[in-house]
Amino acid sequence: MFRISPLIRITLLSLYVALTVPLPFLSEATEAPVPPALLWVGLSLGAVALYAALSERVVLDARGIQVTYPQWVPSLFRKGWFLPWEEVKALKPRTTGQGGVVYYFSSQSGEGYLLPMRVAGFAKLVRLVSAKTGIDTRDVRPLAQPWMYLILLGFTGLLLLVDAWTIATAVGVG
Repeated sequence: MFRISPLIRITLLSLYVALTVPLPFLSEATEAPVPPALLWVGLSLGAVALYAALSERVVLDARGIQVTYPQWVPSLFRKGWFLPWEEVKALKPRTTGQGGVVYYFSSQSGEGYLLPMRVAGFAKLVRLVSAKTGIDTRDVRPLAQPWMYLILLGFTGLLLLVDAWTIATAVGVG
């Protein structure tokens, strides 16, 4: 079983907090028409939704590859998938709008399944896929490297410092 990388999880959850937590304080300080309590409810629901999206699990076994989510994540919110090894036809690269490359499993029926790339142990995942399917995966690389998330986490930390100052100013401490 492969889970989303802790570095990616922490970075994205921290960025969400940094971008949203000042809003209720600013709403109150500026007497905005949206009450802070409503913003807190919305931000809490958004945090749960983000956490749910980041709870993806990739399971490889003798039968195939499967993307699943915990029981508490509603199936309407995030649907998983299962692809038996004998159905895997190829692993095809696709260029993203930003110039990166993602990979899709192409099935015998012509359907495409996105190769999960943000999991901890991605290199091991790719080796196991190669062993199970016989597909050459030597050129398969993750979309984003860990150093990119470390840089984003660093800037998120700086943003959290600015947030602390903003909140302190909004509540009248600063």
